[in-house]
Amino acid sequence: MCGLYYHLNPSNKMEPFNQNQLYLLVINGKPQGPFNIDELKKLNIKPGDFVKASNMDDYKEAHEVAELRELLGFGEQALIPQYFGSFDQRLLASALDWFFVAGVCIIVAFAASLFVSDKTARLSIALSLFVVIPIIKFLYHILMESSAKQATYGKQILGIKVCDLQGYRISFARATGRNMAKLCSVLTLFIGYLFSFFNKQQQCLHDMIAGTLVMKDRLF
Repeated sequence: MCGLYYHLNPSNKMEPFNQNQLYLLVINGKPQGPFNIDELKKLNIKPGDFVKASNMDDYKEAHEVAELRELLGFGEQALIPQYFGSFDQRLLASALDWFFVAGVCIIVAFAASLFVSDKTARLSIALSLFVVIPIIKFLYHILMESSAKQATYGKQILGIKVCDLQGYRISFARATGRNMAKLCSVLTLFIGYLFSFFNKQQQCLHDMIAGTLVMKDRLF
């Protein structure tokens, strides 16, 4: 027996599961193991127990791991977020994203200006950055927050991600609505961002409008 099982991924392609994968299991608040699948069965692992494999960045509830759902017969349950990105984490993530997006745009604009000899054209390229950078950043947020990572690079560095109220990945349409709703947070003289200090889920005004959360990874 090679210990390989197969499942269908969302694109209907067969992908192997490694039955010999080892998992750490949190028992009485402490990580123990590692255990293989058979050992987890003997320990009567529950869907809500926390596990971590070598290929996982952080602990997850057992029902969140596709392999365990397949091999142990768990049903996928809604993951209600309990840990949320703080205001300072979100602010630093935003600063990092501005730096990344602006940096790439400035490099591209500089490279383009090298092929232009006319000073007026060079000035136009430079001034266009004030329009191009916000547009690129808007699209960048939509694409990254609706992606499998659920986060921009800045958010990934800070260990936070965007989700809906049940903890699931948001759609492209909802990501668009969320980022458009940021105008409301800005037009209130940025008071909309301070809403996060006055609710348990630390939602800003645009999160309330879009029905989204900024969730923080669990840490042990």
